[in-house]
Amino acid sequence: MLQIFLVTVPFFALIAAGYAAARGGLLPLAAIPGLNAFVLYFALPCMLFRFGARAPIGQLLDGGVALVWCLSALIVVGATVALSRSGRIGWNDASFGALVAAFPNTGFMGVPLLVAILGAPAASTTIITMAFDMVVTSSLCIALSRLDGADGHGAAKALRQALRGIVQNPMPWSILLGVMASATRFTLPGPIERTVAMLAEAASPVALFTIGAVLARSAMLAREHRASAAVAQALGSAAGSPPPQAALAEVLPVVAIKLVAHPLLVWLLARGVAALGLPISGPALVALVLAAALPSASNVSMLAERFGADNGRIARIILWTTVLAFFTFPLAAALAPRL
Repeated sequence: MLQIFLVTVPFFALIAAGYAAARGGLLPLAAIPGLNAFVLYFALPCMLFRFGARAPIGQLLDGGVALVWCLSALIVVGATVALSRSGRIGWNDASFGALVAAFPNTGFMGVPLLVAILGAPAASTTIITMAFDMVVTSSLCIALSRLDGADGHGAAKALRQALRGIVQNPMPWSILLGVMASATRFTLPGPIERTVAMLAEAASPVALFTIGAVLARSAMLAREHRASAAVAQALGSAAGSPPPQAALAEVLPVVAIKLVAHPLLVWLLARGVAALGLPISGPALVALVLAAALPSASNVSMLAERFGADNGRIARIILWTTVLAFFTFPLAAALAPRL
C-alpha cells in the first residue's frame, strides 16, 4: 500500500498544484483553454501514438477486454440514468451524470498512472477503454440527453454532433495511427521520433496540472453563480435566477457508482467472461479494474455545458471523485492483484 501511495502521490500532487495555481491567481483562467489545447492536440496524441505503436497488436485488439468494458459501460449508464431521473433531473442531466459515472479520466490521468504502477503493457488495455468511451459511451449519453426535447429528431441530431466531435478529436486518430504502426512495425524517422517523444513526455505533467486548474475554475465559477443567484433573489429578479444548485444527494450516489460500483462491476464481468471461455489475462484484468477506479473524466464538464445540462452538478461530481480517488485508487491498486 505504501509503495502504491509513493507512485500515486506525485500524480495527485500535480493536480493539487494546478488547482492552487488557478485559485491563487498565479494561472489566469484565460490561460486554461491554452493548456487544454496543448494537451489535447499535441502532447496527449503523441503519447497515445507512442504507446500504441510500441504495444503488440494482439494486446490492442483484445476482444475480452473490449467486451468487459462495453458491458460495464452500458450497465453503469443504464443504472445511473434509472437511479438519477426524478422531478428535477430529466434525461439531459441524468445522461451526463451517467457519462461522468462511466467515463474515467483515462486520457489525462489513466494512461501514465497505470503504466507507472503496472508497466507498459497496461497502456494497451487503457487505450482500448479510452477509445470505447470516446466513441461509444459519449455518443450514447449525448443521444440520451436529447430525449427531453420536444423535437423528435433531437437524439439523432445530438448523435450526429457527437460523431462530428469524434472526427475532430485528435485522440482517436492518434490511437488508430498507433495501432496501424504496431501492425505494420512502422517507425518514425529519427528527428520526428524525438519531437514526438518530447511532446509525449510533456503530456502527463501538463495534463495533470490542467485537471487541477479546470477543477479550480469550475469551483470559482460555481461560487460566482451562487453569488449572482443571491443578488438576483435579493433584487426580486426571478428571470435572472439560475436553477437550484444540485444537492449532495444528487452528487454523492454518482460518486459512489464511479469509484466503487464501477470497478467492482468490471471485476465481476471479467470473471464471468473468463468463466464463459473468453480469456482475459491477469494483468489485463487488473488494468481494467484500475481504469474503472479512476476519477471521472474532466472533459465531461465541457460537454455538459455545451449541451445545456446542469454543469454545476457534473463539476461537483468530478471534483469529489478526484479528491476521494486519492484514497480509493491506492486501495483498489492494492486489492486488485489479489482478487
